[in-house]
Formats: sequence, structure tokens, C-alpha cells
Amino acid sequence: MENDSAIAALAALAHPTRLDAFRLLIRHEPEGLPTGALVEASGLGQSTFSTHLAVMARVGLVTAEKRGRQQIQRANVSTLVALMTFLAKDCCGGRSELCEPLLAELTCC
Repeated sequence: MENDSAIAALAALAHPTRLDAFRLLIRHEPEGLPTGALVEASGLGQSTFSTHLAVMARVGLVTAEKRGRQQIQRANVSTLVALMTFLAKDCCGGRSELCEPLLAELTCC
């Protein structure tokens, strides 16, 4: 990931509605959620939420797939991994013991 891509992804997540929606989508991977469920969870109107969804889609954080009559939104986990790797790539000047708490937090149960 390049600086510009990282900045765009971080900017997209730097809004409470988008951050909450993205975290909700991460919790529902790999099946995703219908757009309507995300709108309902946000408490916003459809058009307002669609604007937030478009911001996340534009930077590759969210993808949509059509299932029947529904649009299913999914978190793009590979973009999340790339962003987190970009942020921690040069972690602690190569002193791995300083990054161990971060790695421990990220380790799935």
C-alpha cells in the first residue's frame, strides 16, 4: 500500500458512521450484510448512508455483490490487512519485542 492509498483509507474511516459500519461488516465476514441492515444499524436515511458507503467503496474498504434482489455489502479484508501492514511495517525500528503486544491483540482466538 502506498501513502496516498493509506491516507484515503484512513480518511474514509475517520467518520463515526463509516467506522461503525466498517466494524459491523468486519464482524459479519465472510457472509456480509444487506445494505438495508447497514442503513438500519446506522439510524440514517438510505441516501445519506449511501454517501458514506460510496466513500468506503471508492477507497476499496467495502465491496458489494448482488444476491437475488439484495445488495450484500462486505468488508474488503485484504484492504484492511494492507492498511494495517502499512501502518506497522516498520514497527518499533525492527525491535519485535516492542510489537508483540500489537501482534497479540490481532491474533484471533
